Amino acid sequence: MPFQECAFEPPGEGGITAITFEPHREKISSAVLISLLTLSAFAVLFVFRSADDNRLTSWQWVFDGVDVTEIYLILLLGIILSYLLSKVWVRVRRPALVLFSLSFAASVVFWSEPEVIVDTARYFTQAKTLEVYGIGHFFREWGRGISAWTDLPLVPFLYGLIFKFVGETRLYVQIFTTVLFSLTVILTYRIGKILWNEETGFSAGLLLLGIPYVFTQIPLMLVDIPTMFFLTLSVFAVTEALWCGSSGMVVLSSFSLFLSFFSKFSTWPMLSILVVIFLICQTRIENAAAGSCMGKTAVIIALALLSAGTVILLKFDVFSEQVRLLMRYQGPGLRRWGESFLSTFFFQIHPFITFSALYSAWIAYRRRDPRYLIISWGVILVILFQVKRIRYILPLFPMIALMAAYGLQEIRDREVKRFLIFCILFSSITVAGFAYLPFTEKMSAVNLKMAGEFLDSLEGETVEVATLQREGQMINPAAFVPILDLYTHKKIRYRDGGSLFPDREERDSSPLRFTWEYKSPDYYVWDKDLPKRGIPLVVIAGGETDILPDSVAQRVGGSPSVRRFQRDENVFSEKTFVTIYAPEGGFRNRPKIKER
Repeated sequence: MPFQECAFEPPGEGGITAITFEPHREKISSAVLISLLTLSAFAVLFVFRSADDNRLTSWQWVFDGVDVTEIYLILLLGIILSYLLSKVWVRVRRPALVLFSLSFAASVVFWSEPEVIVDTARYFTQAKTLEVYGIGHFFREWGRGISAWTDLPLVPFLYGLIFKFVGETRLYVQIFTTVLFSLTVILTYRIGKILWNEETGFSAGLLLLGIPYVFTQIPLMLVDIPTMFFLTLSVFAVTEALWCGSSGMVVLSSFSLFLSFFSKFSTWPMLSILVVIFLICQTRIENAAAGSCMGKTAVIIALALLSAGTVILLKFDVFSEQVRLLMRYQGPGLRRWGESFLSTFFFQIHPFITFSALYSAWIAYRRRDPRYLIISWGVILVILFQVKRIRYILPLFPMIALMAAYGLQEIRDREVKRFLIFCILFSSITVAGFAYLPFTEKMSAVNLKMAGEFLDSLEGETVEVATLQREGQMINPAAFVPILDLYTHKKIRYRDGGSLFPDREERDSSPLRFTWEYKSPDYYVWDKDLPKRGIPLVVIAGGETDILPDSVAQRVGGSPSVRRFQRDENVFSEKTFVTIYAPEGGFRNRPKIKER
């Protein structure tokens, strides 16, 4: 059956009358209005940027010291390009390929971003353990010898496979996450095409690129982008399977649900979307097909429960402990660490997308369109349970893009609609590329990246690492060692000398509690036969320090060759400064990284 035959029939007449633009003069007026609104939206957000309480890319931080005049000039150029593109744009023969290419090219620009979230340490450690000790060891020891915290095993397992069979290089991880994001854009398009039409799906795929925050997450070795892909794949596969899918699509649906289930705990409530899709399937098709729909649903659920249940039974003690930790620690903590909906839906998501998504709810209600519930279900859960953490909302970004595209259906003039969408894209990419990226590149986390690149320019295969902790530090500096390892091909030897734990009550309520429970893996243990002479020493500290502990001072001696990496964004209280002391004889190679 051709794919387009699986789509729903267009909604019937009635409801809100579509917006139409007839004369050329009306198009010009619409273009002027959209241009003014694009510039005004940025101006309003900039003026009220203190209301943005995002924990990573708050507008009150990212625009500090930025020449807003330059941003406005770039926006003006983007508006002009958007207008020209809307005029010359022709029907795309291969929309999936176009969406993949655009999203991948836009994402590559952000690969220079450092690992700005310390959670990377957990995923890297789990992945490297698989690389070093093998797949069997990973499955046996995950959650026991391999600390799992509140992480599920799928994404670290995939990262581990990359390390083992491709190479332990951050670039390979970034290619992987970028490909998953671009595939998510395609899946968003396909969902819109199934539920309504190709134009709505293609608009949704483009609008997913209109969320500036998402570009800060694509280059990172985290689980959020893969989780977004697996959840979107589940929605697509189940929808396709129940309406017009073959037996192969039914199997893919079960497998995608299995992958979503073991990607991140926050997806578990979102997987209730399966029930919504089934109920809509039952009410929208004839009785004979309804029985087929019920049968397919039963097979999908049975296969997913069988596979997921087997894994849970094998690791029941681990999963039950994780759930208890989520209930006692993560759940109450969300109320303290959350970010406002205002920040998420107006600063980190382009406001035009949010307004269009809100308007789409009214459109769907007037049309009595039950299909809309498929794309809005996750957002309803977020609002109902007051989930105010953008990293937990991120997997729903494709559904928000679909909601916005649904609202834009009301603009029947395709040229005007294209102009509006292109304005959203250029605005968001401008904010992400000229404000978010420069900000993340000057965060102190970049010191680990520069230090790793510098170490790779030196002779030898091994480096020694020591960590220093300052009083009142909220992050255990030992957690930065795996992140440094991600940036360098050198063999790291690190002896965890213990940490000064903060007050227990303060530690237990900290969002960075996992760093204090982090245990340095055995593959960092110093080899007995490896001499310490002639090996560089890397000191990671939470701030500038001229006084070293006796053990480190003796190791350094009087080395005159030192490289310091002390870039600081002057926003966050926790710093990551790196000092590299040369072995006897100094640094023999000309460093590839300038001293900072």
